[in-house]
Amino acid sequence: MAVYSIKDLEKLSSIKAHTLRIWEQRYGIIKPKRTSTNIRYYEDSDLKLILNIALLNKNGIKISKIAKMSPPEIAEKVAAISEFNFEFGTQLDALTISMIEMDEYKFNRIINTNIQQQGFEKTMMEVIYPFLEKLRLLWLTGSINPVQENFISNLIRQKIITSIDQEPLPAEKNSKLYLLFLPEGERQELSILFMHYLLKSRKNRVLYIGQDINLTDIRDACKIHQPDFIYTIISESFSRQPIQQYVNKLAEQCMPSQLLLSGYQFFAQPVQMPENAQVLKSLDQTLAFVESQSIR
Repeated sequence: MAVYSIKDLEKLSSIKAHTLRIWEQRYGIIKPKRTSTNIRYYEDSDLKLILNIALLNKNGIKISKIAKMSPPEIAEKVAAISEFNFEFGTQLDALTISMIEMDEYKFNRIINTNIQQQGFEKTMMEVIYPFLEKLRLLWLTGSINPVQENFISNLIRQKIITSIDQEPLPAEKNSKLYLLFLPEGERQELSILFMHYLLKSRKNRVLYIGQDINLTDIRDACKIHQPDFIYTIISESFSRQPIQQYVNKLAEQCMPSQLLLSGYQFFAQPVQMPENAQVLKSLDQTLAFVESQSIR
């Protein structure tokens, strides 16, 4: 069982601690427990209730009315709002609730509705990526635990893989071939999988060879497939050592393929790019490059 401070509730619900205390005192919505040293704390059930109440309140329902609702009534109202309200904050709040409760059904209902309304790519860009950024901040502040993060990350991973599978293989034999991988120690799998989807949806051939790939693996894959481009992300690895030597060796192993690089470390460290390598500084720049290489 997790234990939360009122500051944790504030971070997760975006409701100020002062407001939460007023809700406690005036409406008796939640009652904090106290340690033997009289420090207030909250449990999972308190957090789930506050997240649901916060979502209803942000969508115009007065706290005095919410306080009179039963738990099933609150849950029913939250479900209705989550499914049909596409306002940015509501979507993030609803996804946060599904993560905290580890509720796969609720997550699928929210994401599937978004996909039906606006497509998978826009759902990733406008709903899931902002949610992942919120998730990162919550992780850094210790407001969520690893099992909740792993739960929601695996559900997102499933959605991306399903969308990749639904894209047909390109019919053009001369379409560009992109080889995708993550270096040893890199954990940006959701990002590399989404890039796989973006490339395939734009009629490119894609070969994703996985995570923790070493230079020998890259050399062997290049000999077999001779890709036009090799794409990778370096954000977490090489944070404590120079990246230049790795980039030089990788570019050498890739020849004559062109190496496309992205990730935080290319902003954090000065890197001299080999002739067959270039840094793509953003997703927009990456997609613009892909479009420029497409068959007309």
